[in-house]
Amino acid sequence: MEINFNQLAVTDYGSVLGREHFMDYKIKPLWPNMPAIYGPAYTVQLASGDNLMLHAAIYEAPKGSIIVVDGVDGLAAVAGGNVCAVAKERGIKGFIIDGVIRDLGEIIQMQFPVYARGVFPVPGAKSVYTEPAQPIVCGGVKVKTGDMIVADIEGIAVLAQNNLSAIYDKAFEKADKEAQMGLVKWRENHEAKIKEALIQAKQAG
Repeated sequence: MEINFNQLAVTDYGSVLGREHFMDYKIKPLWPNMPAIYGPAYTVQLASGDNLMLHAAIYEAPKGSIIVVDGVDGLAAVAGGNVCAVAKERGIKGFIIDGVIRDLGEIIQMQFPVYARGVFPVPGAKSVYTEPAQPIVCGGVKVKTGDMIVADIEGIAVLAQNNLSAIYDKAFEKADKEAQMGLVKWRENHEAKIKEALIQAKQAG
């Protein structure tokens, strides 16, 4: 059975996974009320000031994937409105970019989800080739093509493709347990845990 990974919020995954699975908080949604996205990563490694391989990736990435980009720095925009339009037309679910883009007004108008560090008006060059779909580091997290990306207003999770079912089941179990508990019972359990933690912290200090 196919798992609907965005049935859970990124915070639900954050409750059961370490911080090494979550990208730098500075990579964020670039327009208001952007929908959550999830899908397999298609990775792109760029060179400083050059966006050739992202422009190539919009024709190579499979439909339903999320293009995940190491833009190296913010010296030049790695994508703009036309690139996003083509990606959307081809069924790409969105971009996750450790870097900057431009044409934000156009991107908002077409409602294409882009997570990035910000915007910058000058485009990059197109002259540096790197091997596509290779492991990269994006937002401080190692990402391989095929890893599951789940992104929403809370952050961006990277779920290893070889452990997807176990990760989902663990996150779902915890989230479901807390949802059924209700706030009153949650508070009782939480207050007891905090009191115990305070005692231990004082003893340790």
